[in-house]
Amino acid sequence: MYNLLVTAMDGAWEQGFYEYDKSRFLEYTNEDIAFALKGLSEMHIQNLKSYPCLFAYEGEYSDVRVGYLTSIKEHGRSILIEFEFQEDIAPIPFQQILPIAPLLDIRGWEMNRTHWAVKDEDLFTRLRASGIIDPEHESMKSKPERPTSEKSTNPKISKVQGFIGKVLLLNKDEGCEVFYRGHSSKKRYKLEPSLFRKDEDGNYLYKDNEHVLYRELLVSNSNDFQSDVYTLDSLVRMQHYSLPTRLLDITSNPLIALYFACKSSLDEDGEVVVFSMLRKTIKYFDSDVASCISNLARLPQTEKDLIGFDGNKFNDQLPIKRLIHFIREEKPFFEPGIVPDDLRKIICVKGKQSNDRISSQSGAFLLFGLDAVFDESGTPDIEISRITITNKKSILKELDLLNINESTVFPYIENSAKYVADKFKFNKSIQSTANAAVD
Repeated sequence: MYNLLVTAMDGAWEQGFYEYDKSRFLEYTNEDIAFALKGLSEMHIQNLKSYPCLFAYEGEYSDVRVGYLTSIKEHGRSILIEFEFQEDIAPIPFQQILPIAPLLDIRGWEMNRTHWAVKDEDLFTRLRASGIIDPEHESMKSKPERPTSEKSTNPKISKVQGFIGKVLLLNKDEGCEVFYRGHSSKKRYKLEPSLFRKDEDGNYLYKDNEHVLYRELLVSNSNDFQSDVYTLDSLVRMQHYSLPTRLLDITSNPLIALYFACKSSLDEDGEVVVFSMLRKTIKYFDSDVASCISNLARLPQTEKDLIGFDGNKFNDQLPIKRLIHFIREEKPFFEPGIVPDDLRKIICVKGKQSNDRISSQSGAFLLFGLDAVFDESGTPDIEISRITITNKKSILKELDLLNINESTVFPYIENSAKYVADKFKFNKSIQSTANAAVD
């Protein structure tokens, strides 16, 4: 295992410390490792500090240094690291690394983006074998271990009655609202919208083409979107049609979340994630902040990458001017000034009940801003708790008795037909009941 740390900031590795945006942590990292490290616990921090590091600059013509992290601290949406180089290893021209890049899991175009990846390769073995460092050289620290997920301490339930009891025990403070989300596999799913999902090697599947996805669906199905006033309306409809968006579905009905936690991966534990937030922080479909974030979907990724948050003239940047142009198409009286932090927020938003599925699922959404990453343990604005779900088949039968099933959760005739066909598929007990009813 080793850390690959890349930056575009000249001279950054001469300072002894550096600050990464959390959205850049674990890019180009294999999915199982990224999942294990999704909650940056003290154990994980110690693991990361035991891994050797390659400190590199964007591009392929600068020297890289070898060393270790000495400190890792989370600061809001950033991770502050401190580090030291191994002084007995001289700076290495990246051109010497390039021939063995595949052996170090350094991928095409990876060196053109500021990020922090964790690689499942033995750095020192590869460097020694290629003659880049002395074959007799030993690392400063013992051989690091592969990161593993920490054991869950969440309550487990195996019956609907037990689940309802847990939900009713959750604190619901005055002025707060509670939402739920069901995951069929507690090991595989994270709190991220489909747009931000990655393949097994840690590469984004859709994010770089968000603006293309948005326009292509509008072009091919324009009649379906004619009634939409806001870009958020269109994103909600696109989410409904399973297009990857920056929306994450949540529900105000805990039994709907329980159904989704049980409906697939029957042999794996599922989970229901519980979100508690102040009612005054929840936005509606016509919110200005929601418009600012939603219209990011229309900006090409190359323009989103150019947005800087450190200067005083935030709204003078060309990508922001273009974003304001998009916003004013739906809100002509929008003042041409965006609050920088608004663009990077994760907000809860209630969209229009524009179709039967949203209504039946009591749906709302988390809307993710620019490079936003949801802390799996919760944020200052959104409190998180989890309930582990077992015995899924039995729970699905109990939910069916409460009229929570595929026919009611997905209220379309094809789903109702499938539900009826499956429910009354031939077996002896059903056939006996049917004959008795006819007699």
